[in-house]
Amino acid sequence: MQRPLALSSEDFRALAHSLSDFTADYLERLPTLRSYPEHIRGVAIQQLFSGDIPQQGLGSAAFDLLPEIFENSRPASPRFFGYVFGSGEPIAALGQFASAVLHQNATAWRSGPSANAIERTVVRWLASAIGCEGFSGSLTLGGSSANLMGLCMAREAKAPANQSGVRGGVLYCSTEAHMSNTKAAALLGLGHDSVRLIPVDDAFRMRAEALREAVRHDLSAGLKPVAVVASAGTTATGSIDPIREIAALCREHNLWLHIDGAFGALASLAIPEAFDGIDLADSISLDPHKWLYQPTGCGCLLYRDPADARRAFSHSGDYARSLSTDPIEGFAFFEESIELSRPFRALALWLSLRYFGLRAFQQSISDDLHLAQVLASFIDAEPRLERLAPVALSAVCFRYIGKSGGAGSSDLDDLNRRILDRVIRRGRVYLSNATIHGHFSLRACIVNHRTTEPDVHAIVTEVLAAADELQG
Repeated sequence: MQRPLALSSEDFRALAHSLSDFTADYLERLPTLRSYPEHIRGVAIQQLFSGDIPQQGLGSAAFDLLPEIFENSRPASPRFFGYVFGSGEPIAALGQFASAVLHQNATAWRSGPSANAIERTVVRWLASAIGCEGFSGSLTLGGSSANLMGLCMAREAKAPANQSGVRGGVLYCSTEAHMSNTKAAALLGLGHDSVRLIPVDDAFRMRAEALREAVRHDLSAGLKPVAVVASAGTTATGSIDPIREIAALCREHNLWLHIDGAFGALASLAIPEAFDGIDLADSISLDPHKWLYQPTGCGCLLYRDPADARRAFSHSGDYARSLSTDPIEGFAFFEESIELSRPFRALALWLSLRYFGLRAFQQSISDDLHLAQVLASFIDAEPRLERLAPVALSAVCFRYIGKSGGAGSSDLDDLNRRILDRVIRRGRVYLSNATIHGHFSLRACIVNHRTTEPDVHAIVTEVLAAADELQG
């Protein structure tokens, strides 16, 4: 009997070859594409891909709208400098294709032996690469889920709640910390009010003495400090908190140290000295889909002690328990993670690291860091532009001030908002924005293996051109 979803090997091969050719052509054109599609509008896009679900299959015609999907998507252009978003290198894309065909559940050895072994290997590689030899962990959806898991482990280690419910607890992070940490506090039942936002210094790093005072105040008030989140690369400026000093304070007060390294921790491959003390953390979030240029959906949580992960996440029904006592064959990620069914995320990263080698990634990260300094020097040399923050990693924050230093702050903020909109619509480079010392800032972030120095120089050219158009 022919099943309704059957596909012959000949049809699959033809479709795969066609898709391979189409995507190879796209990658060849990618450096020449606009950084943002022209004339893209929400209503038009929604109408293009709406319509009723087909009752009868379209066959190969189902792929007919693929060119429109690519045309109306933001490309991974070498001149895309918005957000902290990696560039998706092609070997990893092939790895995702192979993983989807294989269709494994990587949650346990028995449900995906190779997938399980490869993920444990990749986690070990990542821990070793950033100077945390011996840490365990798992791959996650991204940095936000890794931060959530890390803080869940912190809560169970310092203020257990899984059995009897949440009874309070205080978290500490800087005013520059990523929003996912405050969101995690809400999801863990601690609440937004339990998060202390510690002020930062002139380089946007958490002030350790202010942290110490906040902990002392909460202790004197009879509260329960639980964890400190140190940023290894803040979202806006890429600043790195004084990790070793914070770690010493955590040891003094028996606090969990979680490092949010989603943006920056993998830069330790290139500049390990900037991350002094990272090995003192209890847990660390990483994002291979940023600075290892993996496809979106590849984060990582590393932790010092697997027992802490099992304390937080192990709650298995009889149907899921392994009957094997072998340390390899009996292993299950679901005992150390919030996920049960888990995709084979590790294959793409494993293939990338094997294909290019770690040194190639170290060099690419180093190139991105260098290009950020090049951009900073271009901005500093241009009297019509003003840099608003130090460049610790690869985020560069600046604004247009004009030839005479500009008008009032509110006028400059409005002008720079309009410049940003004009730059994006011009389509030659894509920037994002940040708020720096209360000012609206243009922001360029370089985490792209395709970016070159001419691409970076185009940022200055485009901002000045947009300003001239608005003031012309």
